[in-house]
Amino acid sequence: MRFMKTLAAGLALTIGATSFVGTADARHRHRGHHGDAFAAGILGFTAGALLTGAFARPRYYDYYEPAPVYAAPPPIVYGPAPVYYSRPDPWTPEWYAYCSDRYRSFNGETGYFLGYDGNYHFCY
Repeated sequence: MRFMKTLAAGLALTIGATSFVGTADARHRHRGHHGDAFAAGILGFTAGALLTGAFARPRYYDYYEPAPVYAAPPPIVYGPAPVYYSRPDPWTPEWYAYCSDRYRSFNGETGYFLGYDGNYHFCY
């Protein structure tokens, strides 16, 4: 169905070209110009196919999907601020209690504990 116009136009030009060549003098047909009608038919068919093909090109959306529609991103909603655990200030009684409960190797005189890496770290 897509090439029906092309085929019809090419056929019409072929018939027109062969009938035009066929109405020439009878003298030319007898002098070795038997291929003129055939050549004119091929030329007419080619011209018809090219012309109708140029005018009957399919549109962009026949071959490709429609362009995507982009939506705006959802708004950013901020929740409540995170609550950070506040440790007691160093050298206070709460700090001593916190560090002694947390680290078994805590030394209250220096404020350091022995970490798993083998080094001493100050308890914050």
